[in-house]
Amino acid sequence: MASPFDGYEVEARMRPSADAYGFDLDRALSAVVALEARVLPDAFTAGTLGVQRLGNGTVIGPNGLVLTIGYLITEAEEVTLTQNDGTRTPAHVLGFDAVTGFGLVQALDPLGLPALPLGDSRALATDSPVILAGGGGRAHAAAGRVIARTPFAGYWEYFLDNAIITEPAHPHWSGAALIGSSGELVGVGSLSMERRLSGGKTSPINMFVPSELLAPILDDLARGKPAHPPRPWLGVISQEIGEHVVVIGVNPGGPAARAELRAGDFILAVGDVTVSTLADFYTGLWAQGGAGATIPLRVRRENDAFDVEIRSGDRTAMLKKRRLN
Repeated sequence: MASPFDGYEVEARMRPSADAYGFDLDRALSAVVALEARVLPDAFTAGTLGVQRLGNGTVIGPNGLVLTIGYLITEAEEVTLTQNDGTRTPAHVLGFDAVTGFGLVQALDPLGLPALPLGDSRALATDSPVILAGGGGRAHAAAGRVIARTPFAGYWEYFLDNAIITEPAHPHWSGAALIGSSGELVGVGSLSMERRLSGGKTSPINMFVPSELLAPILDDLARGKPAHPPRPWLGVISQEIGEHVVVIGVNPGGPAARAELRAGDFILAVGDVTVSTLADFYTGLWAQGGAGATIPLRVRRENDAFDVEIRSGDRTAMLKKRRLN
C-alpha cells in the first residue's frame, strides 16, 4: 500500500539541519503525523473539499490529542493518522472551529509520540526562522522564514487579523506544523498562495493560522462543544477585484443562493457601511448579530444597484452529522 508521505518530500537543500537548533529536531518532527479523512459523497463539503482528504496533524497532548486544520476533517466519517514509521491509528473527530480554522482529533489507540508544546506566534516577525513540517520526518520538513504578518481574508467568509505568511512553500501544507526556534508549535498550515515579484513573476508561499488562537477554545473543542457562537453566514464565495468585492459564486442551498445573488454581483455596502474589501464585508456581516440575523446588502448587478435583505444561516447546520455506529 502506498504511503501517505510519498510524493511530498522537500528538496534536500531546503531541509533543516539538526545542529542548527537548540532542541531535538527529530523528536519534534515525530510529533507531526499524516492525516487522512474520508467524507461521504453527499456531504455538504464533498464537492469543494473532496471525499478523500490528505494532510497533517500535530500531537499536542500526551493522550493522543492532535491539532490540524479544520477543512481536512469537516464532515469526516473516518480519520486515520500515520506516524513516521508507518504505524496507522484510527482517530475520532472532536471538533472544528470556523472562526479560527482549527480542527481537533483524538487518536483511538495510544500513539506513543511526544507532544509538541504550544507556542505563541506573536513573537514572530519578518525574517524569523521557522520550520515547516509535514508528517514523514526530516525529508518532509523545510527550514524557512516568516515573510509577513498580515490580515488575511478568505473567499469562504473567513478572516484572520494576524496570519503568518512563510516561505519556502511546503509541498504538503494542509495542517502542517510551523515550528519556532525553541521547538514549539507556533502555527498550523492552511493555504498555499503566491506573492508577486518584480518583473511580473510569482513565488509560492504558505499561510499559517497562529497557534495562540487555540488556547481560549481548546477545552471546548476537546469536549466537542462549539468554540464560538455561530456567526451569520450567507454562503457567498467572493473576491476582491480592485477596490470592489465581487461575488464569484454561492453555496447551493445557502442563504445567498435562496436570495438569488449570483456571480458577477458587486457587494457595495452592508447596511450603511460601504464595502471595498473582503475584511470590510465580513466585519459588517458579523456585526449584524448571530446566525439567523437579517443582513441588509446594497448590491450592484450590471448597471442596476438595489437593496436586498438576506436571512443569514448557521454554516454548521448545513454539515452532515457524523454517524456514531
